[in-house]
Amino acid sequence: MELLRTMDAIFRPRSVALIGASGTPGKLGHDVLYNLIHAGFEGPIYPINPKAEELLGLKVYKDIGSTPEPADLAVVLIPARMVPAAIQQCGEAGVKAAIVVTGGFSEAGEEGEKLQEEMARIARQYGIRIIGPNCRGVNSPYARLCASWPLLTNRGGMAFVAQSGTVGAALMDWASEDNLGVSVFVSLGNRADVDESDCIRYFNEDPNTKVIALYMEGVKRPDAFLDVLSKVTKPVVILKAGRTAWGRKAAESHTKSMAGSDAIYDAIFRKYKVHRADTLEELYDFAKALAYMKKPPGKRLLTISSSGGIAILAIDQAENLGFKVPVPSASLQERLRSFLSDHCGVSNPVDLTGDAITDPSLYARVMKEARSEFDAMVLLFGDPIHGASDMVTPGESELVIFCGGADVEREETALMHQKGVPAFPTPERGIKALYQFFRFDETEEGPAETAPHAATTPLRLMSPVDAVALLKEYGIPAVEALSASSADDAVGRANELGLPVVLKVDSPDVSHKSDAGGVQLNLTSDDAVRRGYEEIFSSVAAHVPGAAIDGVTVSPMARPGGTEVIVGVISDPQYGSSLMFGLGGIFTEIYKDVRFCLLPAGEEEFLRMMKDIKGYPLLAGVRGQKPKDRKALIALMKALSRLVSDHPEIDQIDLNPVLVYDQGVSVVDYRFYTK
Repeated sequence: MELLRTMDAIFRPRSVALIGASGTPGKLGHDVLYNLIHAGFEGPIYPINPKAEELLGLKVYKDIGSTPEPADLAVVLIPARMVPAAIQQCGEAGVKAAIVVTGGFSEAGEEGEKLQEEMARIARQYGIRIIGPNCRGVNSPYARLCASWPLLTNRGGMAFVAQSGTVGAALMDWASEDNLGVSVFVSLGNRADVDESDCIRYFNEDPNTKVIALYMEGVKRPDAFLDVLSKVTKPVVILKAGRTAWGRKAAESHTKSMAGSDAIYDAIFRKYKVHRADTLEELYDFAKALAYMKKPPGKRLLTISSSGGIAILAIDQAENLGFKVPVPSASLQERLRSFLSDHCGVSNPVDLTGDAITDPSLYARVMKEARSEFDAMVLLFGDPIHGASDMVTPGESELVIFCGGADVEREETALMHQKGVPAFPTPERGIKALYQFFRFDETEEGPAETAPHAATTPLRLMSPVDAVALLKEYGIPAVEALSASSADDAVGRANELGLPVVLKVDSPDVSHKSDAGGVQLNLTSDDAVRRGYEEIFSSVAAHVPGAAIDGVTVSPMARPGGTEVIVGVISDPQYGSSLMFGLGGIFTEIYKDVRFCLLPAGEEEFLRMMKDIKGYPLLAGVRGQKPKDRKALIALMKALSRLVSDHPEIDQIDLNPVLVYDQGVSVVDYRFYTK
């Protein structure tokens, strides 16, 4: 509460003095005075200038000690060398806070740093809270205070805190153009006193602030920063600059604070559920969504659009971020069809086509029918649709995207914002903003399926025996696979190959054998082979009911010491076959560290693809390990390219894992799908 009391003099002052007021238009002393007056500040304004009697209709005072009563807030616009003395006079006069706009302090070198230290020491002596120096000031619309520039008075729910005045002003401009406004804008500058931690704590208690958005180059007090993040209850959005080595150097020069390691900030933001923005647009978009929208109850989205193109972009982005875009039920489609034209689509998206231009009420009618099946509506206005603002509802789970509407778009968007419904200019920006409500939810498990590994496409899974024969025909080293249709048969095959062996289920309906319990490793005796055979049958039957099981394959255990990679082929109806490469084994789908190249391809392309994965150092040799046999791996890729060229009936190939040794490679598991 003490912090709130001291900072009220900055953001809710009862009176303001401007030290360095000027009558010359174009000078900050004039422009800030003009803004103080025309923002509608209701308390007394005291211009301070020893050489003037009156400025902009206000009586001028020779010094801060001459005002009728002590000002709560002093705005300081005089040369840096004069500022410490001015702060001394403010302290003697009983001023509670100061905004020092003037530059020339710690950002300007050693002499400036000494000036800043002296100013801060004097301020502490008198208990004066300081914003700045070297800042763009404060704009607090609810207090009718604009001790900054330009003059913006729109009130809203977003608090913008910036270590760069220009960045903060850009955010203010966008909020003003959008007719949304802000609860406050504060430019922190060099942070001689008030810093980002103070502001987060203060605006967390501000009734007019719904979300706190910061542009930040570094943190002045790390312990205080972590403490306030652990206690803040409102959403916090941060754009952290200085992510690269050169960016950090620039930030350190700009703010005189260490910008810090980006990986550390990532960890901090994840821990304390800070919405990290990567761009200035994201900082604004995320803040806008969190301030003016409510969290939908779930991730099922229905897209309603007048344009098929932007609907596709929205759905692509939605699925990339984990949203669900299910097809409406048959009964809902029937209800939609009852009032939509035959040429309108009633799937997901619901495509209203040009009919929405002449009858925008179609949006509202679709939403009314669909709310029971979907968690949120994505309303895409892709044309100049008059009356679009009448179709949106404050407080409902609606994401509004308006693009391609020219002047009508600007008019209708402004009306939406007046209603408190934010609109976004592109599908990608809108969907990313909506995602912020789910950003910190627990990772969801994949959708439950009764038979998760049963074949769901018309493709045919080639038998392992045929697959290994084909691989060997093209000189691709693969472990042997011998068929066995009974436990005794498996024992015989195991003795033929030599123990230890691996058993794998042989079924056209089970592709991911390990997940279904269809693999038994390192079987070292006849009894172990028999038990393994029986366990495979019972496990697969339980995991994939109804799967056809032809028996098992028996293979020798792979030689240890190899690095697991995946090499695959997929077929595209337009572009033909592409080869995939990445880290393999059970981690393929978790890390998704894979790259693709179109076939046919040469050695250089294969090598480039190999080097592009994040896990490439494992192949190149790290921490004293020997490099793996990349030449053998490239030879495998070349052979696989020839194989698929010669066999157009093959639609997909999955070699996973392929073990890459210091010398040579070995394909341990293989799946071929034919058309």
